[in-house]
Amino acid sequence: MAKKAVASLQKGTGRTFTKCIKMFKSEKGFQYAQEIVHNDNIKEFFAKK
Repeated sequence: MAKKAVASLQKGTGRTFTKCIKMFKSEKGFQYAQEIVHNDNIKEFFAKK
């Protein structure tokens, strides 16, 4: 059963998005920024501050 559920997530529009997590240093210490980004915009997410 689990294989069917996992396989169904691999189809459709869900595969066109990726969860990106970026670590950066601020005055308070290290912080994280996370966002769900379209696969075409991944490089732009990591390029911006």
